Amino acid sequence: MNDGCKILNGGLFVDDRGTLRFVNDFNFEGVKRFYQVENHERGFIRAWHGHKKEGKYVYVAKGSAWIGVINMDNPSRVEKFVLSAKSPKVLFIPSGNYNGFQTLEEDTILFFFSTSSIEESKGDDYREPYEKYPIFNKEYR
Repeated sequence: MNDGCKILNGGLFVDDRGTLRFVNDFNFEGVKRFYQVENHERGFIRAWHGHKKEGKYVYVAKGSAWIGVINMDNPSRVEKFVLSAKSPKVLFIPSGNYNGFQTLEEDTILFFFSTSSIEESKGDDYREPYEKYPIFNKEYR
């Protein structure tokens, strides 16, 4: 794992009423805000955004996505995770990492839960162009 990245496994329950997705081990401890992200098309890449103090939890509510995590101090430490609404999980990305993602299906919806307020995050915002760490497949689009 990359400096503390952690997957919290969830589950899925289906009956005649519909589907229930859950990640019971995610307790929102330390979460100060959340935001939802949707790309305009399948295969679109959003990368790289990092924080030295802020951690993030990522959950895919609909569709699926590759999530990339790159250590800011040692960029050769790269990890990729696939998150899917069909197999609910929450990925924790600790501070000190860049993150990015590529949607694998149309209409994919991701939720990010941050350990910093928007004001705290503004002073802790680091960005790199995708081309600096091209770990996703641009041809997938």
